[in-house]
Amino acid sequence: MTLYRQYRPKGFADVVGQDHIVTTLENAVLQGKLSHAYLFAGSRGTGKTSVARILAKAMLTQRMTDEKLMQHIGAAVDDGSLVDLVEIDGASNRGIDDIRSLVEKIQFTPVAANAKVYIIDEVHMLTKEAFNALLKTLEEPPAYAYFILATTELQKIPVTIQSRCQRFAFRQVPEEDIIRRLQFVADQEHITVDRTALRAIAHHSDGAVRDAISLLDQLRSLPKIDVEDVKERTGETGQEVVEQIVAALESRDKQELLAIVRRLESAGTSLETAARSLLTEVRRRLHQAIDEKQPITPYTHALTVILEALRDMRIAPVPGLVLESALLSLMEPEETMETKKSRFFSKKAATTPTSVKSPAPEAAMKATPEPPSAALRASSPEPGPEPEPGIVEAPVVSLSSVRDHWPQIVRDLSPASLKMSIKNSHVHALTGSKLILAFSSAFHRDKVAKTEGARSVEEAIEKIFKRQLQIDCVLKEEGQTPGADKEMVNLAEAAAEVF
Repeated sequence: MTLYRQYRPKGFADVVGQDHIVTTLENAVLQGKLSHAYLFAGSRGTGKTSVARILAKAMLTQRMTDEKLMQHIGAAVDDGSLVDLVEIDGASNRGIDDIRSLVEKIQFTPVAANAKVYIIDEVHMLTKEAFNALLKTLEEPPAYAYFILATTELQKIPVTIQSRCQRFAFRQVPEEDIIRRLQFVADQEHITVDRTALRAIAHHSDGAVRDAISLLDQLRSLPKIDVEDVKERTGETGQEVVEQIVAALESRDKQELLAIVRRLESAGTSLETAARSLLTEVRRRLHQAIDEKQPITPYTHALTVILEALRDMRIAPVPGLVLESALLSLMEPEETMETKKSRFFSKKAATTPTSVKSPAPEAAMKATPEPPSAALRASSPEPGPEPEPGIVEAPVVSLSSVRDHWPQIVRDLSPASLKMSIKNSHVHALTGSKLILAFSSAFHRDKVAKTEGARSVEEAIEKIFKRQLQIDCVLKEEGQTPGADKEMVNLAEAAAEVF
């Protein structure tokens, strides 16, 4: 038998890291105030199913006085042989017919125990029709029937189901609690393991006791387990990967960033886990910047980039490519981000100016003459006469000039997903300070029309024309004029050259 099954909690006292739940349920059992429906929500390996079985024992043996019968029922629950305890996997029994069959069988009274308990694991996998079929029975079950629902994705459970259950949120188990449990298992099984190795196992498990014990089980054949043995089988820890990424971002080492992603792929390490660890670090630095009253724009930008990468990685054929693109976009030249001048993860982020604005004509004439910056020179599509000292020349705002500069505007955008969507657009019209972009795809239109997307496009336009223009995203049918199809093709080709 595997260690995690052998050392699965058999009673409330064995449950690790969920004291707030255990205390409430123990008191409910002692006072005879059990509810007919419970909903346990939390990440994997935090004890949802184990606590459900422990609670089921109390439900099945309530008001019993025969100690031997109670022990027999408890043992039957542990080995899964009790007919009055029904465990259902919501992923493989998710249809309306499965739930109707369950509802019909509820009408039969208990056989060996004082109650019938139904544990539905991964309940969020049920279909909408199945939830509807369960709803009435969940609200008014027979007096002897109890439901315990478990899920890792609470947001997918209909509110009508949630409102009929007592909800308990299972937390990720603290590392120290996991280490103590691992040490107990190691002592019982006479496994020789370093304390540092136990800490590495606990850290790798990410708050899941089951995962930690399973990893210890994998390593138990070694004569002595040390931290290097753990690293060889799990790869680098999330914190180590984050430190390497941060160092590469600070030194602006693109080759090292790509090498880090390749190492993660070669080691079989979850790229999503690495991205989440980086997200946690960004959040920590964001909070620190707020506490110290420092600029937060670099961190909010990084959060947006990484969150979009996490979403795209789940559907991308090559997840590593998405992560590489996201990390490289955090290293884009400062001149390409008008309101994000501070480098992300730069030690000088607090003192870097957040924007560059052209002075008013009167103020410019009085200011000390300074040559234009390299970034401002680069914003001009073709060389022209040298501007007067202290004055930044900007192109005239017109429909044709916007179209001429459009490939450069696209090049200055980030992240890559926004560039892909903007390539689907056509500069349709310019009315006053409003620039109308026509899209052939509603998906790409909505992507650019989002607050962050629209702001990035407007900032890229303002950087070149030194004037604020508001973009209005419409579908091709709403805004396309005759003959514009050819222009859209030409524009898409020009934008493609940017890449």
